[in-house]
Amino acid sequence: MILLGHDRDNDPVHFAANNCLHAIIDSGEDLEVSLHILTNATNPSIFRITATHCNVLVEILIDTGSHNNFIQEGLAEKLRLNCISSKSKMKRKMGDRRKPAHDSNKKTKIEWPTVKPKSDLQITRLKDDDLITIQNYFTSAESKAIIKVAESIGFAHQGSLGPAKGEAYRDNDRISFSDPILAEAIWQSGLQQFLSDFRIQGKVAVGLNPNIRLYRYTVGQRFGQHIDESVYLGEGRRTYYTLLIYLSGAPGGTKAKSKNDENGAPSKLKARAKNNELLQDSSDVLVGGETVFYGPRNALVAEVPPAEGMALLHVHGSKCMLHEARSVSKGVNHP
Repeated sequence: MILLGHDRDNDPVHFAANNCLHAIIDSGEDLEVSLHILTNATNPSIFRITATHCNVLVEILIDTGSHNNFIQEGLAEKLRLNCISSKSKMKRKMGDRRKPAHDSNKKTKIEWPTVKPKSDLQITRLKDDDLITIQNYFTSAESKAIIKVAESIGFAHQGSLGPAKGEAYRDNDRISFSDPILAEAIWQSGLQQFLSDFRIQGKVAVGLNPNIRLYRYTVGQRFGQHIDESVYLGEGRRTYYTLLIYLSGAPGGTKAKSKNDENGAPSKLKARAKNNELLQDSSDVLVGGETVFYGPRNALVAEVPPAEGMALLHVHGSKCMLHEARSVSKGVNHP
């Protein structure tokens, strides 16, 4: 079935099926039209529909054996169509894999700790401008305070069908929420100044996606090799980088290793890492959980161990490198 609605300018809606059938549907009341009737089809099949509405050409694939047809809500709004939200039509029953992450906005407003501006950022480029780390982007106090608030909210487990079903292996816990104020505070903490000279296809960086996700990996949990997609936010704004901030790990951490580094760490670095572990309570030590990036033919590009307060910035979308979060063998990782 096709669910059609009248448009605000009272223009007719013109549909052409398979470039041979033309049906003019006068605007007015909301209508439900059976494509079986329009095409004299007796068996369910798939049709390609070309539609011209408000001078916009649209192509839609329609399964005539289905009870519903779907269109992106953003496109429906642009075409000024009356549509029933898919969220109100369907209930996902996919088990724990599809369990929605906790939405903190449904409860009382969460008071996140203040993130203060930072100066003299310690920048390390692991792969030109495609992979960058920033030490101590959050202070230890800020990191611990965010973890405390997150744990009070509660995490929801996230899983997947796995590689056999075309999905990256995933086993972690997550909180997802939208908070433009927190996003702006993180942006102004140092990224705004650092990225001020960046240009991508003539565009400049203007801020962070307000959709924020907090992750938690306990012993044995990991996220297999995957890529991050770019997100269109409207009004010409599109995301080009993933910002990952580690809330746990050894203070100062161990040095991230790239393909250009020599095998093994210098003795001084090993000693510093060992001393950092000794300074922590044994129950707080994090082992594992590295974020690992790969190039062509699965060649190692960089291996980034978690370090409390460290920010990791990597390009995503069409240029995103394959990457994974390795399994945690001790402690809890909060990237």
